[in-house]
Formats: sequence, structure tokens, C-alpha cells
Amino acid sequence: MNKKIVALVVAAAILASIHPAEAQRPAKVRKVGFLAQGSGPGVPFELFRQGLRELGWVEGQNIVIESRSAEARSRLAELAAELVREKVDVIVAQGAATGPAKMATTAIPIVFGYSGDPIEAGYIVSLARPGGNMTGITWLAFELVGKRLELLKEAASRVSRIAVLANPAHPGEQRELKETQSAAQTVGTTLQYHQVRASGDFDAAFDAISKEKADALLVFPDALTSAHRKRIAEFAVKHRLPSVFGREEAVEAGGLMSYGPNQGDAYRRMAVYVDKILKGAKPADLPTEQPMKFEFVINLKTAKQIGLTIPQSVLFRADKVIK
Repeated sequence: MNKKIVALVVAAAILASIHPAEAQRPAKVRKVGFLAQGSGPGVPFELFRQGLRELGWVEGQNIVIESRSAEARSRLAELAAELVREKVDVIVAQGAATGPAKMATTAIPIVFGYSGDPIEAGYIVSLARPGGNMTGITWLAFELVGKRLELLKEAASRVSRIAVLANPAHPGEQRELKETQSAAQTVGTTLQYHQVRASGDFDAAFDAISKEKADALLVFPDALTSAHRKRIAEFAVKHRLPSVFGREEAVEAGGLMSYGPNQGDAYRRMAVYVDKILKGAKPADLPTEQPMKFEFVINLKTAKQIGLTIPQSVLFRADKVIK
């Protein structure tokens, strides 16, 4: 009996000594790669980080985010390969970075924020059942261009010649242009198309817009135009051009108006994808989503600067008005 008691006491002591050590063992730190085109990760990256924090992921404690970005699209493949070598658990690919991420790996899960058609691009099989190692958010860019032109025409009824500023390297840009041309005919306007592929192209594009005497400006959303949103907005104000963008941050930088997906909501949704994948879900089983929230934003300060009075009927429809 005494031997049994001694054995039980020894076993209990061993268990007691092991338990605290087990409790103190740190949780596995997960690694996420964020790949974007542009001079830096910018607003989307901060929104994504915020989404992860809301889900309980703390940088330096249970997660590390490896951010990579380049303005030249040709460098994205190199950066994607770098993230693969870093052995990240998930790659988040923004816009033009989606293709290079796909080419870099078929094994690491990829969550994309893509403005083109991901099925047409070959990234997924279907929205409901993506298949493969990719899923994420599609921005519905093609369906939104008509709405932007309609709002621009309602806000500035005398507009007839609209300059389009776009990056031809952006995924789906040609289809977006085709949809814009169709929408322009519907609202009774003509388009003047101007390309920008890099930072050095803007001055030439601005000169051409001035010479062709455009009376409004439509900017296709992508990483390049977003990075230069303040520069574009200042040009539009200087030449008294009503301008419409796809992202709210361009209006905050001085653009007249924007209509598009709520960026905060969309990038928080991308964080949800990452959270699920890190907890064991497979991209193939996570349906690709379309944005649920859209925002129409107007900058009245800019309207005053260019001498435009926004009709009350348009103001009433705005989700946010900057005064």
C-alpha cells in the first residue's frame, strides 16, 4: 500500500511539473504574405491588418505579415517567389499581383482582391466552388463603370467629353474600357482614352487631356492611379474638371466623387478568408465573394473649387459628403 501511495505521489509531482511548462509553451506563429503593385502596400494593407486584429491575430505574437510591393509589374513575380521561399502560410494578392502569385505556387493558399473576372483569368473554376489554391474577392469593376458615368453626368449635366485615365497593364482593363464606351453612348458622352503605365507617364497624359479639351475626368481604379490619386485630383481641380474615381481615398485626396465597393468591408472580408485558412479551411471550398457594400462619396470642397453646384438630388444619394 505504501509503495502505491509513493508511486501516486511521484506521478502527481511529475504531472505538476510538466503542466506549467505545457501551459507556457508559445502558440505557433503563422506567417502571411501580402503582395501588391505600387510604391507601398498603402490603404488596402492597413485595412487588411485591421481586419486581422479584429479576428484576434496580433502581429509579433501569433502572426507575422511579410509585405512586398513594387510599382513595376515585372518585379511582382520575383517578389511572389520570395514569399514562397519565406514559406508563408497564405499569400494575399492585391489586383495585378494575383497572376504572379498564381505562377509562383500551386501549393500555398492564395487570397486575392481582383477587379477582373477571376474565372475568365483562370484563377478559379467558379465563384461557388473555386477549386485549386485560390479564392477571395472580385471587385465587379465591369458592372460599376456605367454607374460612375451616370453619377458624373447627373452631377455635371453639361459634361460631354470625358477623359479616361487608365493603366492598360491592369487586369481586365480592356474589357472595362469596352463597358465604359458602351455606357458613354447611353448617357450621351464621348470618351478620350489616355494610358499611364508608370509614374513618368502622368505628365504626358495630363498634357494630352488639356489639349483635347476634355470637360470631365474618369479614372479607372488600380494600384498605379491610386498611388497618384492626389496628383490626379490636383490636376483635375486646376483645370476645373469634374472627376470620378472608383475608390473613396481619391475623393479624400481632392477628387470630386467616387463610386465603388466599400474598401474597409472588402479587405476585412479578405482577412476572414485568411483566418479560416489558417484554422484549416481550404481555398477550394471557400466561395469567391462579390462586394456587399458600395459607397457613393462626394467632396463638396472640390465642387466649390471647380465652380460646380451639385444638385440636391445627387447629394441625397451620397453615402458620405466631405465638406
